[in-house]
Amino acid sequence: MSAAPASHAFFEGSYLGDRARLAPTARLECKVCWHVYDPAEGCETWQIPAGTPFTALPEHWRCPVCDGARDQFMVLDGGTPDLPAIAPPVAVDPHLDAQLKDMPGRFEAVFREIHSAKMKGVPFVNESLGVKAVGFRAHEGRALGVLVTPWFMNLVLLPGAQDDWSGLRTGDKELIAFPSGTYEFLAANRPETGPYKACSLFSPMFDFSSMLQAVETAAAVLPALFDAANREEGTRSGEIRRRAEEEAATLAQAEAAALASEEPAPRPAGPPPEMSRRAVILGPRAAQSVAPEGPQDGIA
Repeated sequence: MSAAPASHAFFEGSYLGDRARLAPTARLECKVCWHVYDPAEGCETWQIPAGTPFTALPEHWRCPVCDGARDQFMVLDGGTPDLPAIAPPVAVDPHLDAQLKDMPGRFEAVFREIHSAKMKGVPFVNESLGVKAVGFRAHEGRALGVLVTPWFMNLVLLPGAQDDWSGLRTGDKELIAFPSGTYEFLAANRPETGPYKACSLFSPMFDFSSMLQAVETAAAVLPALFDAANREEGTRSGEIRRRAEEEAATLAQAEAAALASEEPAPRPAGPPPEMSRRAVILGPRAAQSVAPEGPQDGIA
């Protein structure tokens, strides 16, 4: 068997399927067309800003040249000759590992039960939607993800092994900083999940006409949350939602047009709508349209 070319020294799966081991500057190459994703450049086709690591690309991202899936990309290099592409293995935090495996399913089970037992027929529930935990990942020793239900979309932050949140009272408020800004979280505690903190993104959920819209929006939230380019100094950055409104409006228009012609609704072709800074972080005026703050039954 002949040796692989030097420029293709790595191969699919060379980071063992663990994206956390990829360096933020690592460049990866599509094994089908050899297109290179370089974090220093981002991806103009998908409106991915420069400085976005491969690990932070949204789940729907695909090769802009051949439409290949993200997991078909091979590690090329670390971005510069003096940087490794693959970080050494890190010690596994058993507490965090268990949370990332178990808690998304627990949240889905709890809120499906709430939906069927308490929320059926409630006017502010969008019955075209379901319950889904999206994009849970490690963040500073804690699990962070997005929970979608027919009546809200929330960021959910779980306690780390070093945290004692047992004394939190439901509704307690806390400002938590992320690269894109500072966000208000409310404390919650359920027997099935234990204590956690939630930040409201949408409530109610009538901006969405399908579960696909809601899930795609939720998948776009976390990359935006960690993108410092979205920070707007001097504004209230309490909720992320404008990007979702634009994307939901695009799909809703397509679905409405299809219903009028009695044909299946097509998904818009090409990359998602452009994401401006104001399309990601609410300013004070836009924030006035958000539902009143404070715990509501089943929301947190």
